[in-house]
Amino acid sequence: MEQTLRLIFRNAEGRQVTISVSDPVDPLDSMEVNDVMDLIINSNIFNTSGGSITQKVRAEVVARDVTTILEF
Repeated sequence: MEQTLRLIFRNAEGRQVTISVSDPVDPLDSMEVNDVMDLIINSNIFNTSGGSITQKVRAEVVARDVTTILEF
């Protein structure tokens, strides 16, 4: 099953910004994810069209299971 870690933030204009990480380590440690999100905000290394990332919204893992039924 394919997994993606989505880190969702708000920028200076209040719009949501998502950073996606493919195939995160398993199991994920919520404290480490929280620390990384803080680091992203405090480092101010990402600038979005709505300004700097200013606030954490949530972190989520999206799992996708793809079953090929026919391939050519």
